[in-house]
Amino acid sequence: MAKRLYQLIRQALKGGDQDYTQLPIRRAILLLSIPMVLEMVMESLFAVVDVFFVAKLGMNAVATVGLTESVMTLVYSLAIGLSAAATAMVARRIGEGDREAAATAAVQAIWLGLLFSFLLGICGFYFAPDILTALGGEAQLVQDGQGYTRIMFSGSVTVLLLFLLNAVFRGAGDAGLAMRSLWLANGINIILDPCLILGLGPFPELGIEGAAIATLIGRGTGVIYQIYHLIGGKDIIRVGKRHLVLVREVWVRLLQVGSNGAAQYLIASASWIFLVRIIAEFGPAALAGYTISIRVIIFTILPAWGIANAASTLVGQHLGAGQPDEAERSTWLASRYTMYFMLVVAILYISLAAPIIGIFDPTPEVVAIGAQSLRIISLGYIFFAYGMVLGQAFNGSGDTRTPMILNLISFWMIEIPLAWYLSSGAGLGPDGVFVAVAISESILAVLCIILFRRGKWKLTVI
Repeated sequence: MAKRLYQLIRQALKGGDQDYTQLPIRRAILLLSIPMVLEMVMESLFAVVDVFFVAKLGMNAVATVGLTESVMTLVYSLAIGLSAAATAMVARRIGEGDREAAATAAVQAIWLGLLFSFLLGICGFYFAPDILTALGGEAQLVQDGQGYTRIMFSGSVTVLLLFLLNAVFRGAGDAGLAMRSLWLANGINIILDPCLILGLGPFPELGIEGAAIATLIGRGTGVIYQIYHLIGGKDIIRVGKRHLVLVREVWVRLLQVGSNGAAQYLIASASWIFLVRIIAEFGPAALAGYTISIRVIIFTILPAWGIANAASTLVGQHLGAGQPDEAERSTWLASRYTMYFMLVVAILYISLAAPIIGIFDPTPEVVAIGAQSLRIISLGYIFFAYGMVLGQAFNGSGDTRTPMILNLISFWMIEIPLAWYLSSGAGLGPDGVFVAVAISESILAVLCIILFRRGKWKLTVI
């Protein structure tokens, strides 16, 4: 048994050329999930390590990260939206056995990513102080944090390409390569964080700006590694000069699927911005506590996203191979695995909330608010599991419109108004925001279950 498990893990981490539509569903899920979960573990570890060292600079530094990331989620949303389109299209072509078309789709997605990152980088660089002010940042925070915000937006291209190229590799079924790319990027980031933030050894002490520079260097290195494998490697997808030509039909289809995918995450990201704005009304301690708790929550949600991404790839490849029933079975099984994982994490967070937050900032007020955020939001973890996996299954089929509409209902029509009412109108303060998050995410999961069972996603053409 131990030997078989070792061989399975070794095969999963190695990645490479594998037809997942011909494997038993459980084995296919495990082969894809293991590297995807490890990929997301490193992403979540980076998020926690980053805020740990930034917290050494004080509450204002943590609050700056919280405000900047609330807007940077717009960049992440575009990256994830385009990634959803790239994964769906590449997976479908691989399922059909057309690797040439898969390579073409990958390159067209990269062109779109470069265009959007250029526009976002310019806007973020020039309007950094205005962004922090608009989100409720105090004058001193804006003065100290605008450099961090400028660097983060200037590096948007590394964010978009890192997400996008990993989506291409995942869609092709080479989750091992995607994992190694992110481990390289975030490993460098984690090493450079304390060096550049605190000025260890020969490194200059750059404070909060050091965190942004470390991120830029790490992700940039990861992108170089990805491009090397895309052009010069011996992987499932290999890009040559013939693929660099713009293909109008593929652009149109990517924009159609990607625009809904981007809107899907932009809706969720905009709700995050509104929530941060509401939290900011209760002072820097509330904002710092909330920021830390969200980083801790991301630490466990991202690995769960690894299983959800596996479901997305399997749905796309099974639909491409003409196996819609296998696509559905893969999704339900992946949802169950994710639910088990999230249930265990919820119990741990509810039991140990205060000590966990205290690791990052021992300030009593920050710990109290952060711990309460962790406890309340964790109550919705079982529902979160189904919402994540089913949402990604829709995306993997190419139906990015359904999750977009569901996000609009759950986040804008329920979460934001409810957060404002409970925190201000009902007088619950920051707790009202946390309750609204748990309720809206649970409602989203229920809606996903209802619509996924109807099966219209199986008919999506991409």
